[in-house]
Amino acid sequence: MRPFDGRRVLLGVTGGIAAYKSATLARELTLAGADVDVVLTRSAREFVGAVTFEALTGRPVHTQLVAEGHALDHIRLPRTAHVIVVAPATADFIARAAAGRADDLLAASLLAAGDVPVLIVPSMNDRMWAHPQVRQNVARLRECGYHVLEPNTGALASREEGSGPGRMPEPAAIRAHIGRLLEPASSLTGRHIVVSAGPTREALDPVRYLSNYSSGKMGVALAAAAWRRGAAVTLVAGPLSVELPVGPTVVAVETTEQMAVAVRGALATADALIMAAAPADFRVDSVAGQKIKKGADAPALSLRFATDILQSTRDARRPGCVVVGFALETEHVEDGARAKLANKDLDLIVANAVGASSGFGTDTNQVTLLSRSGAREELPLQGKTDVADAILDRVAGLLDGR
Repeated sequence: MRPFDGRRVLLGVTGGIAAYKSATLARELTLAGADVDVVLTRSAREFVGAVTFEALTGRPVHTQLVAEGHALDHIRLPRTAHVIVVAPATADFIARAAAGRADDLLAASLLAAGDVPVLIVPSMNDRMWAHPQVRQNVARLRECGYHVLEPNTGALASREEGSGPGRMPEPAAIRAHIGRLLEPASSLTGRHIVVSAGPTREALDPVRYLSNYSSGKMGVALAAAAWRRGAAVTLVAGPLSVELPVGPTVVAVETTEQMAVAVRGALATADALIMAAAPADFRVDSVAGQKIKKGADAPALSLRFATDILQSTRDARRPGCVVVGFALETEHVEDGARAKLANKDLDLIVANAVGASSGFGTDTNQVTLLSRSGAREELPLQGKTDVADAILDRVAGLLDGR
């Protein structure tokens, strides 16, 4: 089941120029499976019309505190919602919400929210965001239990590059935070999960390197899913071919040795390590100081093994730390995976073969899970996000027993 299936989102839109992004957000949430009820403030309607949101969500848009035949919308809408989002939230709306005002449908809906989570997404000029009065109002909202996103730094409506934060986050980032709020508490909530992703590169000379075809999609899917499920996530990432996920703390590395050092450092507080990266297995004995030129004969490269990250960090694991490895093979897949499971003292290993729909660079994966206890579970071909959730289900089960 997708995180947004059957969930109802109450999306409040206030009168900022960033309201155009809210239309994209409403569309993305709807396509993800959510029922989106939109509330437009009077000033929001100066920027974007109700018909836009009705077309994108397939649902009526609400604008009045007391509308004909709907005098209790400010009670009904928040109580039937699974999450309330205000995006954009202007400085004026933040001030009214912080004061507990109920002078329009959206502000009154917040007061009737009860235990429904509320996400406030500020958007304003960077100087306004930095004003002490706005900071006090934001602090008050957080005291009330509201979740307030920090705005981005970037180009503003005034055609100037903001020197500080104020720009509304992009719809994809907001959607990720909504997904995290919709996720029920689980064994991963509050846990520290370390995930590695992507390839590493071992230099041959200043312009060439040894590496592999890993894109980092599987590791990024794992990091994103673990964060959505409430974990604090450290993502140790080699050079990725995909966008970084929203939420996790990212440690960027280049070489296998750098990845080993970063993993070791993160393990000090880790409840689980999921080693989804594909670090280079070899490095050259000596890196050339200048570009290797073509000559009469091809150069001979002397190779040695790169650092074995799972082996070299065994002594850094906390007692009870759940460790998951990956084994990507071209032949004898499960035999190789079982050997790695034992040799590297893993709790679980994810075995998969290189194929047209599985392995490096694909959007899908078909894996077999092998556990320390000897259990074997073959999963169907599915998207990497679904594979990530299946792996995390097993990690949560292992953490429950420790």
